[in-house]
Amino acid sequence: MNTPAADGFRMPAEWTPHERTWMAWPGPNPTFADPGALAAARTAWAQVARAVRRFEPVTVVCGPGQSARARELLGPGVDTVERELDDAWMRDVGPTFLTDGAGRLAAVDWTFNGWGAQEWARWDHDAKIAAYVADLAGARTYATDLVNEGGGIHVDGEGTVLLTETVQLGPERNPGRTREEVEAEIHAHLGTRKAIWLPRGLTADYPPYGFGTLGHVDIVAAFARPGVVVAHHQPDPAHPDHEVTEEVIGILRSATDALGRPLEVVPVPAPTVLEADGHWADHSYINHYLCNDGVVLCAFDDPRDEEAAALFRRLFPARTVTQVDARPVFAAGGGIHCITQQQPRTPVR
Repeated sequence: MNTPAADGFRMPAEWTPHERTWMAWPGPNPTFADPGALAAARTAWAQVARAVRRFEPVTVVCGPGQSARARELLGPGVDTVERELDDAWMRDVGPTFLTDGAGRLAAVDWTFNGWGAQEWARWDHDAKIAAYVADLAGARTYATDLVNEGGGIHVDGEGTVLLTETVQLGPERNPGRTREEVEAEIHAHLGTRKAIWLPRGLTADYPPYGFGTLGHVDIVAAFARPGVVVAHHQPDPAHPDHEVTEEVIGILRSATDALGRPLEVVPVPAPTVLEADGHWADHSYINHYLCNDGVVLCAFDDPRDEEAAALFRRLFPARTVTQVDARPVFAAGGGIHCITQQQPRTPVR
């Protein structure tokens, strides 16, 4: 059976040019059971879509009959399509797009099981969204039985991928698979060859706290450019993520990428708030989104918001940094990166 890597495809880094961004529209479901939470989420999703639309096209997948109301909030210039949905996390349920450098577009359709078959999750419809979006984009689709989500990976575009042991190696997703088997499947579908494994994610990403993913990497660490990683740092010892992030930063600082380069690690301090919605907060600036000429960055009405924005301006001097209040998104279990999915541009030769 052919794999994307064998056919010349790889996942480009997020900072490479995009054709468009894909999102999904929040609808009534267990994540947004409260009407007020649903309304706040829709406002936040729309703000993110409008921020991205300043830089590139955006298509939002809406549940049946929901596109008209969605367009009122999304405003002009944002495209919508309708399809049955369970939730609204396009990073996780959408395809992982690939290119071959010769004008061809492909996509990975990971097996999706509700972030490890969690009791609050539903995924009958969401498990089919990746194939649907890939078809709309005109991408060749490669399906795999590896259970994985887009928020569980981050690549540098030069052969390196960040992973988390409690996600791809967790019994909730891929029981019985060895680390070597999982790595081989990841590399075969992303075109990578070096995996850097982090032991776990942030505390609030696990039961009994809210709607967690069991440790997605994209809230903990992300490549900013080849050889450079931004990493969440909780400076307050009172928060359990202090020890978590100290360990993660230490692992990253001792790691090398696929080309043998030691990683430069840029710690990004967490917002000052330690608790939210009655439990430990996992508010993080790492869960940002790079779009064409822009950075859409989480904000939390926190004293560290501007510090984070200044840091990202230094990291990405050619991009415009736009902050969006991400508290309603985090209350539902994710951040700005979690609700966006890039389709890379495929230059024709």
